[in-house]
Amino acid sequence: MNRLEGKVALISGAAKGQGAEEVALFAAEGAQVIFGDILDDLGLEVEKNIAAAGQNAKYMHLDVTNAQDWKKAIRLAESEYGKLDILVNNAGIALPQDYLDVSSEDWDRTMEINSKGVFLGIRYAIPAMQRAGGGSIVNISSIAGIVGRPLSSPAYAASKGAVRVLTKSTAGRFASENIRCNSVHPGPINTDMIRSVTHSSDPESRVGSIPLGRIGQSIDVAYGVLYLASDESSFVTGIELIIDGGVTGIRE
Repeated sequence: MNRLEGKVALISGAAKGQGAEEVALFAAEGAQVIFGDILDDLGLEVEKNIAAAGQNAKYMHLDVTNAQDWKKAIRLAESEYGKLDILVNNAGIALPQDYLDVSSEDWDRTMEINSKGVFLGIRYAIPAMQRAGGGSIVNISSIAGIVGRPLSSPAYAASKGAVRVLTKSTAGRFASENIRCNSVHPGPINTDMIRSVTHSSDPESRVGSIPLGRIGQSIDVAYGVLYLASDESSFVTGIELIIDGGVTGIRE
């Protein structure tokens, strides 16, 4: 416990799924958490549940494609808690489409949220971290940004590949200022997104392709994010943390 004691964290896309799990875990580990999403009712419910557990997390509306929303989020962190130590760029979408069905509008929307949203978060968090004397940025990518995945939308794969390389660029640019940047690459995780993409209400149907023999859970990803956000990883920057049950690393 208290692995994030004294830290102030901002998490995007956190009204449900992996993001909500990260908020709860960060709060339980002692962080002051600000989290955002466009799903306001769900976000406020997460805030309520965390308060009931005696922990601290504040919800705000955050459209990651909107620079003004990011500026408000950074101002809130600094005005409420005096600094920003951690940014988790969690927001993302995956449209359930075949390769040849992806329109220009679908491509632009996916890139806008999954790639530009991450850039804007970094762009506006960095000055706050400079004022704080350092920080940790964790960008949620995907194994689709590591290897070719036949079922992945080309827009999704491209956007997550962009996050992977943007992470490395950011890590190199700001390492001398004690600002670390790493990416997390989940595989099959039991969330609404995988149900949508696979057109299946039963993610367990994918277990046969996973060497560890089970579908991943949001907490599996959240623990990886926690490690990268904490001082335990103070000598780690520019890496890809793959959390996929062995899908990309083990071949028969």
